Amino acid sequence: MPRPFRTVLVANRGEIAMRVLRTVKAMGLRGAMVYHAADRDAPAVTAADLAIPISGSTPVGAYLDANEILRAATQADADAIHPGYGFLAENAAFVRRVADAGLVFIGPAPEAIDLMGDKVRARGFVERRGFPVAPSAIEDDDPASFAARAAKVGFPLLIKPSAGGGGKGMRIVREAGALDDQITRARSEGQRYFGDGRLYVERYVERPRHIEVQVLGDAHGNVVHLWERECSVQRRFQKIVEETPSPALEPAKRNEICATAAAIARAAAYRNAGTVEFIYSEDGTFYFLEMNTRLQVEHPVTEAVTGIDLVAEQIRVAMGERLRFCQDDVRQRGHAIELRIYAEEPARNYAPATGRILRLGLPEGPGIRVDSGVREGQQVTAAFDPMLAKLITHGDSRGEAIARARFALEHFVLLGCAINAAFLDRLLAHPAFARGEIHTGFLDAHPELAANPPIDSDTMLALLAAAALSQPQVLDAARAVPEPHASIGAWRN
Repeated sequence: MPRPFRTVLVANRGEIAMRVLRTVKAMGLRGAMVYHAADRDAPAVTAADLAIPISGSTPVGAYLDANEILRAATQADADAIHPGYGFLAENAAFVRRVADAGLVFIGPAPEAIDLMGDKVRARGFVERRGFPVAPSAIEDDDPASFAARAAKVGFPLLIKPSAGGGGKGMRIVREAGALDDQITRARSEGQRYFGDGRLYVERYVERPRHIEVQVLGDAHGNVVHLWERECSVQRRFQKIVEETPSPALEPAKRNEICATAAAIARAAAYRNAGTVEFIYSEDGTFYFLEMNTRLQVEHPVTEAVTGIDLVAEQIRVAMGERLRFCQDDVRQRGHAIELRIYAEEPARNYAPATGRILRLGLPEGPGIRVDSGVREGQQVTAAFDPMLAKLITHGDSRGEAIARARFALEHFVLLGCAINAAFLDRLLAHPAFARGEIHTGFLDAHPELAANPPIDSDTMLALLAAAALSQPQVLDAARAVPEPHASIGAWRN
């Protein structure tokens, strides 16, 4: 039986908290928020019907503390918890504790997270059912022989933490002499970031594309896909640009890869929103990569082309409702692109940036959407991930979506903290990107995109003058009137 909700607690922060709250309130539900003191002035805290402070040894630690989240849910008299992405979104132990507390987790069942959220278990499950998986070696099979078995996979190979995500701990190894050292480093990073140092390796596909498929299932056995997204433009294995449809896929291949994703989700009895990810080679071969058992950062591009609010569907499925549409009802309309606006300096190896936001102006116009989690006056710190906002554009064609994205970047104003907007514009303007000739090594192949362009002498002088005139002591000196003119006052001959 469907279980209607009254109050949903959003256990996250930033732009995803704002995005989830928007749908929660549009559905007529009460939206509650948790927040650490570092986020006390964030827009999501202000937008919530109820905001409850949480604490931890670090700001991130507060959002990872299941006890704090459940305490807040009790205080808010919440019926359900939406985790957004990151933090506790793929923590099966937390999902079980939510159920034990008599609440509903808006996401997959803990058994699905245990199975598909663990990269090693997921690969084994998918391979046993005959779906395509790249040649690999798994440490758990025999830790003592892992390095030797990894070498037999063949070079280049890719090392990954079993519990990883976001590109952390991943390393490409191109020769046997570097293998032992890179295994040690990857294990250390996996332990540090995820509390799990287990590894696996797989054959690294040169110049691959990263194709993922959005899936949605209910508790009644219905599963549909909502088509694919291409996420090939990445830095340090983290996505920067996502789009749909993929410019690489012809209709037959698109149907094949999307049907494969839906079949994998169906085999896993998957419920709620998830994403099945694939590596796509230049010859059209594709391999299962992993499954993300949560809502993805890039879900807005799918919403743009399908017209389906994924967060609303997540909530309805969590209430126990059946999916309101079948596969034939899900159509792609036009093209959508998402750009991640990071507080970072691409020219300095994408180093994170900090500072107080002195001015914020968000672009508007046809086909333009901005999901933002910051406001003017807010301090951007190194405590959290550097993503500040997402810029999503939609058009009748890929060219129109790109043009709208470049227009929006030109009108995206954020002063006081360095952001990557100019870099993103250079990326969109690159002829290879315009032709759709992208792959996961695109930025490595075009390092000039990250470099700041040279400034001509006239512009440099104007910038230096503006900087000087912004200093009070310079203005005071410029305005000072020397004697005897100061004593004369306003007298004129």
